[in-house]
Amino acid sequence: MWVLVFFDLPTETKKERKIYARFRKEIMADGFSMFQFSIYLRHCPSKENADVHIKRVKGMLPAKGHVGIMCITDKQFGMMEIFRGKEMVDNPDTVQQLELF
Repeated sequence: MWVLVFFDLPTETKKERKIYARFRKEIMADGFSMFQFSIYLRHCPSKENADVHIKRVKGMLPAKGHVGIMCITDKQFGMMEIFRGKEMVDNPDTVQQLELF
């Protein structure tokens, strides 16, 4: 399962830019990586794990701006076509996580 976070935060003032940078750093510290400028994604091994990270993102939400959170399956993510210019590139690899029982 993949969790995508889309955001459009104000950056007009120095304070707003600081809030933007803090939100970006916090989601990256939680394991999200940049897919596009305001789209970050994270692979989760299960829906339950995805719910944990979604809850964390909700706890980081800034007072202003627009933030969207969406979950998609590995299969849906694998069907995405990604281009750089006119050249198609491979989708990012699914992270393999070691689980200890």
